[in-house]
Amino acid sequence: MSLFNLAGKFLAGRTEGAVLIFGYFASRQSDKRQSLMIRFSVKNKDRIDKSYMKQLLILTFILSCMNINISYSQEVVIDGIPRDTSFTLHSAYMKAKKERPYIEKVLPELPDGVKAFENIVYSRPGKDRELVLNIYRPDNEKKYPGLIMVFGGGWSSGSLWMQVPMAQQIAKQGYITIPVEYRLSPEAKYPSAVHDLKTAVRWARANADKYGIDTTKIAISGCSAGGQLAGLIGTTNGQSKYEDKFEYSDFSSEVQAVINIDGISDFTVESNLKSVAESLSKNKVPASVKWLGGTIQEKRDNWISASSVFHVREKSAPICFINSSIPRFHDGRDEMREKLNHYNIYTEVHEIPDTPHPFWLFRPWFDTNVSYMVNFLDKIFKNKK
Repeated sequence: MSLFNLAGKFLAGRTEGAVLIFGYFASRQSDKRQSLMIRFSVKNKDRIDKSYMKQLLILTFILSCMNINISYSQEVVIDGIPRDTSFTLHSAYMKAKKERPYIEKVLPELPDGVKAFENIVYSRPGKDRELVLNIYRPDNEKKYPGLIMVFGGGWSSGSLWMQVPMAQQIAKQGYITIPVEYRLSPEAKYPSAVHDLKTAVRWARANADKYGIDTTKIAISGCSAGGQLAGLIGTTNGQSKYEDKFEYSDFSSEVQAVINIDGISDFTVESNLKSVAESLSKNKVPASVKWLGGTIQEKRDNWISASSVFHVREKSAPICFINSSIPRFHDGRDEMREKLNHYNIYTEVHEIPDTPHPFWLFRPWFDTNVSYMVNFLDKIFKNKK
């Protein structure tokens, strides 16, 4: 039986909305092995059932018994959009619990007194492409400060839903929290994500009356890659080269506060460049190289442009840094604080000891992180000490 017939037999009963695309490469190497590259194209991930996955596992087992190499791509195509599925709450949990088996995932749970508006289209950056956001706010008619929230995942993976547990809890404290989607590197390189997030800020102002957002008090937060982006958005207030005012051009993209959770502020530090070189020497392309469109030798302008440490000005926003115990995620932080201090712009730092990189996703650190965030926002927007 041919490899294609074998695959077809076991996938004939696949779930509607999920298609397995595979390529057969009969390279006839010296060891006579064959290899199969498997890639998912998912139109509706909710329609992938246990039966379909069982068939795939059976196929995988048979192929392995036939001494065929199998590799699974972590890139899927959903509604025509390439996506990297490597960073999820589950994958982060499985990795972190190896060294810290006591950790607990934090799942979405809408608190009493908080209402939600979800999957709202805020931008159409291209034909048939819509970007969405969620909103969580106190269930009353008052106006509150807004907080744009940016997920992480190496600029290539992740989801706004990973921000939702934090967003729900912060909303309970008197804020309108707005986790947002933005374009990732499999779909669009730098600076598309920056343009998307600046658009999200302008959207918040354009829709402030509808959702009760105080347009004089808008902050942005982000985790990991999202922290780097949040820092860049807030640092570059008023700097026109970072703007793409295709949508809501009558509104400002300036923010009044930034919370950077374990996101770097400088791509060009020596230790980072050395790490990039080592990865490339092993034929591994780092996430930063993918997102910035090349190495620093190839795309130097992008590496500097994306490093907020080089763009501090008098209109830059106050920043709260919340960090893990892993030094490489602090790159550029101390230099940022020095430059912001030159303009008398407030900063604070909280470094949580013995923490993995995605600590904000898990207890026992989730509540501590939320507390730091709320306390900083209260200090900036509510004059609380």
